[in-house]
Amino acid sequence: MNPEVDWFFEKDTKWKAEYTHLRSIALDCGLTEELKWGCPCYTFKGTNVVLIHGFKEYCAYLFHKGVLLKDTENILIQQTENVQSARQIRFTSLEEITEKETILKAYIYEAIEVEKAGLKVPLKETSEFSMPEEFQKALDENPDLKTAFEALTPGRQRGYLLHFSQPKQSKTRESRIEKCTPIIFEGKGLNDR
Repeated sequence: MNPEVDWFFEKDTKWKAEYTHLRSIALDCGLTEELKWGCPCYTFKGTNVVLIHGFKEYCAYLFHKGVLLKDTENILIQQTENVQSARQIRFTSLEEITEKETILKAYIYEAIEVEKAGLKVPLKETSEFSMPEEFQKALDENPDLKTAFEALTPGRQRGYLLHFSQPKQSKTRESRIEKCTPIIFEGKGLNDR
């Protein structure tokens, strides 16, 4: 157990008991506990294997390379259509976790084997994501913005392209682009703020 992560398990939340049990399962599998993205993350030799997080309706294990797991029990969920690599196993009760403990350990051990084998998830190239015409126009009109955007990591670029593409109305897309432009100039991604 990592004392830096204890606060996550000590806070009074709807999923406190579930989080504690998920923690013990991950630690039983020999993983190292770290704090990443404000959540307990379990690593193998420095690589992320599984993370614990919670939402209003459920708590979950998030397998960073879940798409590479066999999913023999058909329990892995793609959180959104744009998530390429990670997959979740969702829980709504402590009993559900307890009943699936053997299965959960098998999934964790398989995820560790994925890391040992050095397997990589083939990700879509940034160029494969659609470029909203409003953002293309902004890049064409502002070469400094284009330079700043191209200097971002591919993941940050994809994040912005997805964020700008989501709204149905052009006005909303333009508003998002305007709000994000200063952040792009700072070299930050949407989640770096």
